[in-house]
Amino acid sequence: MTNKHGDFIWYELMTSDADAAQSFYSGLIGWSFADSGNPGMDYRIFASAISEVGGLMGLTSEMTAGGARPFWTGYIGVDDVDAAVASMKAAGGSVHMEPWDIPGVGRVAFMADPQGAMFYVMKPIAPADNPDAVSKSFAAMEPMIGHCAWNELNSDNPEAAKSFYGDIFGWQKEGEMDMGPMGAYEFLKVGDGRAFMLGAVMPKPEPMPFSAWIYYFRVADIDAAADYIKSNGGKMIQEPIEIPGGEYSLNAFDPQGAGFGLVGLRKINE
Repeated sequence: MTNKHGDFIWYELMTSDADAAQSFYSGLIGWSFADSGNPGMDYRIFASAISEVGGLMGLTSEMTAGGARPFWTGYIGVDDVDAAVASMKAAGGSVHMEPWDIPGVGRVAFMADPQGAMFYVMKPIAPADNPDAVSKSFAAMEPMIGHCAWNELNSDNPEAAKSFYGDIFGWQKEGEMDMGPMGAYEFLKVGDGRAFMLGAVMPKPEPMPFSAWIYYFRVADIDAAADYIKSNGGKMIQEPIEIPGGEYSLNAFDPQGAGFGLVGLRKINE
């Protein structure tokens, strides 16, 4: 499989305390961290035992003064960043950072959909020594510990969101699950014939202050992960619950306040 237009290809944590966040997630998920080598910027690459998964960026005082707060965001691969940005602006999206080039990495823009959920779009540059490199940050085809397992959009307007992302990235609805008073949990798949789901869209819960993406990373033991979060300064939002397929998911805040999700097995029942 190769990455195509509309695939999630990278994940990034912006945080107020990079050292504390690195310690928390290395213990929780098992990621290893390495400095990216970008001069004048605290940007660290985190990886599973298989491959790189994403980056951790320390927020500067200038960023926080401008309103930046700890949060997780995802990168969606596109064929042409400038064309994608133009299409998203025409469809009601907004630009937080206009397209720019990262030498040796690729062209990037920071966007928000019409409901305000933020994400990056990126046209990466393949490494010279590996021109066929494929991102495994999102484990689309098989479970991978430490990789993203699910991309979930909590939206003020799921219908409008489906239209926006479908038009720009070709995503399609593939069934839904009734959540009672919370509304429909609508599954999303890529629309180019490949056989995998990328995530879902659901109505934004009332306590959530704004529309946002939530990314679920895979762990080996969901209950051990929940205990770790509570014992290491995190805050549980949703204790582990069973999801279709027999696995469990949870939602939490890390100690700096960034929201995230986890997916994994309940090993105490094995």
